[in-house]
Amino acid sequence: MNIEELEENFDCLDDWEDKYRYIIELGEKLAPLSPELHTPEWKVKGCQSQVWLVPKITESKNGKILDFFGDSDAVIVKGIIAIVLIIYSSKSPQEILKINIEDIFNKIGLQEHLSPNRRNGLFSMVEKIKSYAREMIE
Repeated sequence: MNIEELEENFDCLDDWEDKYRYIIELGEKLAPLSPELHTPEWKVKGCQSQVWLVPKITESKNGKILDFFGDSDAVIVKGIIAIVLIIYSSKSPQEILKINIEDIFNKIGLQEHLSPNRRNGLFSMVEKIKSYAREMIE
C-alpha cells in the first residue's frame, strides 16, 4: 500500500468509528516484531504506550533505501505505527526528510482525532524515523 491508497481508503470510510476500526485492522496486519527487538535501543521515547521502531537498510541501484518494522503494546497505537510505516517505508533518506506528515494526516483527518498524548507519540515516531534518515545522509 502507498500513501495515495491510504488516503483513498480513509476517504471511503464514512465516520470516525469506521476509521478507528480500519486503523486497528492495519495494526493487526503488521508483521510481528521479534521479541528480541523489544529493547531500549529500538524503543521510541515520548510515547505513552510502548513503541519500538526498527530500521532496515537495503541497497538499491539508486542508493540506500530505508524500511521500518514496528510494534506496540496498544492496539490503536499499533495501527498508527502501520500508517507511519506505509508513509515512510521503502524510501530513500532524502525522500523521508521531504515528506510533510502533517499534510497527510490532515488529508486523512487523523491529526484532529488523536488525543494529545497519541499525537505526541506519533510525532516522536516520525522524529525517530527522520533521525535514522539524517544519520544515513551525514
